Amino acid sequence: MRRRLGPAALVIAGALALAGCGGTDSDSGSGSGKAELSAGSAYMPRPVSDEMAAGFLTVTNKGGAADELTSVTSDIAGQVTVHETVDGAMREVKSLKIPAGGRLELKSGGDHLMFEQLKSKPKEGQTVSVELRFAHSAPLKVEMPVKPPTYTPSTGH
Repeated sequence: MRRRLGPAALVIAGALALAGCGGTDSDSGSGSGKAELSAGSAYMPRPVSDEMAAGFLTVTNKGGAADELTSVTSDIAGQVTVHETVDGAMREVKSLKIPAGGRLELKSGGDHLMFEQLKSKPKEGQTVSVELRFAHSAPLKVEMPVKPPTYTPSTGH
């Protein structure tokens, strides 16, 4: 068994080392070493509670540097918190990482936004405005359509 693991471990280590050696190329966005963030696939299931709601979206980073989602604001809530889900348990976190050339997926059953202290209960068909704030990039304004509570997007969320 050890002889098989040795070469496999070397192949994995080599692949990881090469992945970290990437220079700037035309596929890394501007090549400036900055994050280039955009948001899509946003939605909020219609809240079943008068006090809380969840929100989901994907932040894509086409740039050459990582960033972090640090906070979210919305006029419909007293506060919006960022949560991660680990082993089926959710917990509030100060930030979520967005890798260079990667994405952060906030999805049902995974990492997500929690809208707390709702000022009004959004209804299906309405749109909720949010502002995403990051450690290094300018804020992004996102419109989240309110969907049925059992909505499952076809994009894989």
